[in-house]
Amino acid sequence: MNEHDKGVTRAFVLHPDILNDRQRRDATAGLDEAVALAEALPELEVVGAQAVRVRKPEPGQLFGSGKVQELGEILHDLEVDLVLIDGPVSPVQQRNLEKAWKVKLLDRTGLILEIFSDRARTREGVLQVEMAALSYQRTRLVRAWTHLERQRGGLGFVGGPGETQIEADRRAIDEQLVRLKRQLEKVVKTRELHRSARAKIPYPIVALVGYTNAGKSTLFNRLTGADVMVKDMLFATLDPTMRGVKLPEGPEIIMSDTVGFISDLPTQLVASFRATLEEVLAADLILHVRDISHENSAEQARDVNEILASLGVEDDRPMFEVWNKIDLLEGDQRNQIDLLSQSSEDVSAVSSITGEGLSDLLEEITQRLDGKKSVIELVLPYSDGRKRAWLFEQEVVENEEHIEEGAKLTIRWTPKQEKRFRDL
Repeated sequence: MNEHDKGVTRAFVLHPDILNDRQRRDATAGLDEAVALAEALPELEVVGAQAVRVRKPEPGQLFGSGKVQELGEILHDLEVDLVLIDGPVSPVQQRNLEKAWKVKLLDRTGLILEIFSDRARTREGVLQVEMAALSYQRTRLVRAWTHLERQRGGLGFVGGPGETQIEADRRAIDEQLVRLKRQLEKVVKTRELHRSARAKIPYPIVALVGYTNAGKSTLFNRLTGADVMVKDMLFATLDPTMRGVKLPEGPEIIMSDTVGFISDLPTQLVASFRATLEEVLAADLILHVRDISHENSAEQARDVNEILASLGVEDDRPMFEVWNKIDLLEGDQRNQIDLLSQSSEDVSAVSSITGEGLSDLLEEITQRLDGKKSVIELVLPYSDGRKRAWLFEQEVVENEEHIEEGAKLTIRWTPKQEKRFRDL
């Protein structure tokens, strides 16, 4: 049965293991992640997957002619509709492979764009995905631009019922990009207004970042009581979510859950989603959430740090790691992680499922934020009751004495709170 008969697209995943690539990843791990990416789209059924060793990519069709023929027979036998190649594929390679195999083909960038389109919920997220997709499509005009008439978002790369072909040239794409940029500018201005309003509320911002599927949203829900979509799926969260959290022994904070990072993130998306990730740039504290049970956790952490650096997050920005999913560790592995986390000041080991370690995590967040506070004494005239009331509302007053000149107050506050007070 094909995709038209049962409403799903039969997909085959290929991970090119390019031997002369300096940044070559472990082939097994790369293939597993590529399959997980494919499974993040509900209408795809992964019917097979294979890592293919490639000495040197062929300019015309990526693989050697013998391998192309061998793979073509496998794809035909499995009645494959779509081939997903975990890596970059040039327009010429894509055209030639589609012709040889008589199937649709999508590279890693196209697949990630398709997933992001499926996940986008906010107006800004939708616009950013459309812009990224157009920028990607502009370089691939050997193929017609396609768009699916279906209920889910999607960019039309995957194909399916109701597909229509639209001839698109560079001028049309450029005109559409200009229109989208104008719309996005309006949305960004609205976000800036919201951010300015939050800046007047001197609550520290704590941003969760991490590799996709590290458990950020589960941790976010556990700490905030929010109802963010949580699935064992890559890119389950796309649009940023913010909630207030009252720390047990500290101030109220704003916690932000962000889109998960991934290795080889398409450059179009890094640029387009910069605005979405501005909450990270504005954060007082960044929590780098890691799936410490994942065999490639260290590699994933390096990818996240590289993306943070590319976004402009300075090395001196307050940040520490949250080693999540310790409930999946056993025996010596668990003992080793416990020892490492206990001996490091920049690590908290937790399980967002069982709740283990979360009280220590909240205490660490409190200490990190309190470390930025200063203590001063000031005297407010009795006529300045509004400022005095504001200080008590912020819970920054440690002591109060009544003297002839007015109320003598001992204040412990953050720089943001001090600035807000001076502006009253």
